[in-house]
Amino acid sequence: MNVYDAVIGKRDTRAFAAREVPEPILERILHAGRMAGSARALEPVRVVVVRDPAQRARLAACGQATAHLLTAPVVAAIVLVPEFGKVGAPFTLFRGPFDAGRAGQNMMLAALESGIASCPASMHDNAAAARVLGLPEGHYVANVIAFGYPQGTDPVAGTRPRVPFGEYVHWETW
Repeated sequence: MNVYDAVIGKRDTRAFAAREVPEPILERILHAGRMAGSARALEPVRVVVVRDPAQRARLAACGQATAHLLTAPVVAAIVLVPEFGKVGAPFTLFRGPFDAGRAGQNMMLAALESGIASCPASMHDNAAAARVLGLPEGHYVANVIAFGYPQGTDPVAGTRPRVPFGEYVHWETW
């Protein structure tokens, strides 16, 4: 699978088979996230891997439209670490979310290559999510991603209309 086809063909999947993700594949997925670029090399992203069903349920309760976290065998919580003391940067969440997105997309594409489906979710009650995950003070859950083998035909995973290219892209000015 080439990179362009992976990017264009990746669909979110919310129905997962009751099958564990093998450790070598999971580590490869996580390594792909770790290797994502980072603004000013600050590397504010860390990952908490959640496999315990009860812990996944507690985490799912912190978001909306998160039922897929209950059936996915693996949930990766992408956590942002405060940027104090790194390259003279003050604390900010300005750069961190972009780095978190880069790491998340790397992980989802690496998963796709191994036949592992994925679907991100937001934590609408971030303080509760931080408590569930036992995060240190100031750490922030940027996003969570469910990973697992897809279960049958997932009706949500089809294509959807996209904004036409001419409306999406503007050349030189708006």
